[in-house]
Amino acid sequence: MSDQLRSSLPYLSAPMAGVRRVAGWMLDVVIPAQCLGCDSIVDTPGALCASCWSTIRFIDHPYCDACGVPFDFDVGANALCPSCVRDRPEYERGRSAVVYDDGSRGLILGLKYGDRTDTVRAFARWLARAGNEVLADADVLVPVPLHWTRLFKRRYNQAALIAHALGKLSGVEVAPDLLVRSRRTPPLGNLGASQRLTTMRNVIAMHPRRRRELGNCRVVLIDDVHTTGSTLRSCSRTLLKAGAGAVDVLTVARTVHSVN
Repeated sequence: MSDQLRSSLPYLSAPMAGVRRVAGWMLDVVIPAQCLGCDSIVDTPGALCASCWSTIRFIDHPYCDACGVPFDFDVGANALCPSCVRDRPEYERGRSAVVYDDGSRGLILGLKYGDRTDTVRAFARWLARAGNEVLADADVLVPVPLHWTRLFKRRYNQAALIAHALGKLSGVEVAPDLLVRSRRTPPLGNLGASQRLTTMRNVIAMHPRRRRELGNCRVVLIDDVHTTGSTLRSCSRTLLKAGAGAVDVLTVARTVHSVN
């Protein structure tokens, strides 16, 4: 796809900037920009057509002050969802750009498993909007890590790509290797919430060479999807134990069930 080819251009080395600009211009002339969702022609690379855009459910107020799950109606300022009332997460603020459903699933899975890196810039723009208050306080962006075996197979960490793109938009520093997965876990999608928490226990660790770099700073975790939050909570615990002053979370999408 033309936009997938375009997405590879920014990863060329700096001395190739002129070649990159010319190549991008030639692609725009020869191959029109295509919708990220359906490949129909759009005006701007990395955009959605009107039809695909209408299927995306963007998350806005009102939502849980802690985890960011949207409410069906306004229940007042600083309100918490029932889950966070029972067991508030270790991170302070979780925010997501869109609902993970039929409208967004193909885009998310395309990046995660289908080499659709052309979606990264759009996801970063969505996160910059959804997480503007979180980013205003941020000291560093930290992607949720992949185990090295999955990274080798997939060839990139989708959370890291999103973090780097968001860092460019927001001006916040990115620390892509601050966290590591100490062991490989089974796919979490097939596990229930309690099983996920058990599976993720003691899996996330600080990189041995980066242990002293937190310095009481406010960390923003970046990931593609918030499901039960077990991975995000595990990462948050590790960061706080290592000396982070606070942890917030930004994910492109999140699963949503009615909470009102």
